[in-house]
Amino acid sequence: MAREGFMEKQLFVEENTAAPPTACWPRPGPARLSARIPGATCYRDTDPPLFLPPSVAFSPAMASGLGRLLLQGPRCLLAPVAPALAPPVRGLKTFRAAVRFQKELERRRLLRNPPPPVRRSEKPNWDYHAEIQAFGHRLQETFSLDLLKTAFVNSCYIKSEEAKRQKLGVEKEAVLLNIKDNQELFEQGSSFSKACLTQFLENEFPDLPIEGVQSLVDFLTGSVCHVARNLAVEQLTLSAEFPVPPTVLQQTFFAVIGALLQSSGPGRTALFIRDFLITQLTGKELFEIWKVVNPMGLLVEELKKRNISAPEPRLTRQSGSTTAVPLYFVGLYCDKKLLAEGPGETVLVAEEEAARVALRKLYGFTENRRPWDYSKPKRNFRAVKTITAS
Repeated sequence: MAREGFMEKQLFVEENTAAPPTACWPRPGPARLSARIPGATCYRDTDPPLFLPPSVAFSPAMASGLGRLLLQGPRCLLAPVAPALAPPVRGLKTFRAAVRFQKELERRRLLRNPPPPVRRSEKPNWDYHAEIQAFGHRLQETFSLDLLKTAFVNSCYIKSEEAKRQKLGVEKEAVLLNIKDNQELFEQGSSFSKACLTQFLENEFPDLPIEGVQSLVDFLTGSVCHVARNLAVEQLTLSAEFPVPPTVLQQTFFAVIGALLQSSGPGRTALFIRDFLITQLTGKELFEIWKVVNPMGLLVEELKKRNISAPEPRLTRQSGSTTAVPLYFVGLYCDKKLLAEGPGETVLVAEEEAARVALRKLYGFTENRRPWDYSKPKRNFRAVKTITAS
């Protein structure tokens, strides 16, 4: 087949290089043509013999290569000359985008299916004794290590551990744990904290009635769970459940205060309460904490104590009274002097708000009041005297 293809190629070349039709020359023999065309190639296997001039002559290697090319078919002839490009290499920007995408997928997965909380003690690199020591250094307080360890032990933890030992078939004498719970420290810390907070608030707001002071104390003692979590008390608490229930966490925090009271004395404990509990009043409004049902009646009573006439409400301003969102301003006047003014969507609501504004002014709990002074620690608290006397 290669020879037949080559013969066709040779005939095509011979026809194109032939003499004009007007020249009727006799066909020369192979010897004569090779003599007339120096360097010509004669293929004697063909009939008749075919000759090519040197400019178009093929070597045997070239002929075999051309034959193989023709045998491969038209696909090889139509293939592109340029080689196929290699796949693009991922660059630094693409890699960073992929990392951000993977992080976003992981974040969404954790939001959709958050993992269950795990105790810090169940993770590696945990040394309970070292963590107890670091707790006091982190707060810059001096604790007795034995008292501090006792403050973190709750009665529910002791009961759960004893129940686990009973299930394992341990003897009754070995079931009981030789550990003391924090009940006694909790009682001392709770009573001292409430007395100290009451004394702080009475000194700062002398005109505030007892009901208001008690509401503020209840709010501050109820928000100790937020403080305890931020001080890592929850991670050190020995409890039967995790996450630690709010009641158990509150008891543990007051037990820590009791341990500090016995370790460093009432002075350092009062400063600890001031720094970590009084600060929770920052940005709080009085009547968001102290729920007063009848502010106008309370205002009348406070004015009677100060020998001031009853307030007279008057409508001072209004806007959009015929619209869906009206606004009224009511002012309270005493002896023809403006005592307070408050807004509201109705006249009654504006009057109650004006009464609350007047009460804040009387109690010294206004929004623009002077910040709490944390620079100078006050001494000789009545609460301290009460605790030391007992």
